[in-house]
Amino acid sequence: MYVPRSNAMDDGDEIRRLVSAVGSAQLVTVADDGFPAATLLPVVWDGARLVMHMARANPHWRSIGDGAPALAVVSGPEAYVSAAWYPSKTEHGRVVPTWNYSAVHLTGRATVTHDPDWLLDAVTRLTDAHEQRRDRPWRVDDAPARYVEKQLAAIVGIEVAIERVEGKAKLSQNRDDADFAGVIAGLRREGAGREHQVADAMAVLRPQDEGTRRPSS
Repeated sequence: MYVPRSNAMDDGDEIRRLVSAVGSAQLVTVADDGFPAATLLPVVWDGARLVMHMARANPHWRSIGDGAPALAVVSGPEAYVSAAWYPSKTEHGRVVPTWNYSAVHLTGRATVTHDPDWLLDAVTRLTDAHEQRRDRPWRVDDAPARYVEKQLAAIVGIEVAIERVEGKAKLSQNRDDADFAGVIAGLRREGAGREHQVADAMAVLRPQDEGTRRPSS
């Protein structure tokens, strides 16, 4: 991944928080025909490995040999940035639109598993990670054991041994304070959910700037 110094995410905890918050990744491997294959999968980052599973009916897993090179792409909040939001537009006009986003790339080697105990542990951990936010979390063992067994038979496990982690947050770090604040204001004024998330991420970078603060309600 191309990561300019100003956009690098160097904090390992920050990178892990983004992966946990997103909760999914595009698993990319090379298929038997030599072309890339990609599948969006739920993911848990456990130490030096990624734990995933996919439908047994998905042909993607059949082309993943033991130790196959793999890339897991985790995409965080992203948004279009209009050049009209820069105050410098009225000063000299030398501005163009861009795209702000955060992403994590985890590169390693993948292994497919059919072990039912591994699969049960994986889906339990994935479920618990997301259900913990609810007042009354649903648990895998809330379902009949026989039903769960049949569901597990319909999936395969994917484990990626991580060899490289790259994090990038392209959040207008190259703009001066006025333009930076203008982008945040534009995202909040004209955007919705994902635009507001990008604005929030930007505000964390420069919280001292008056323009980056949320307007009081």
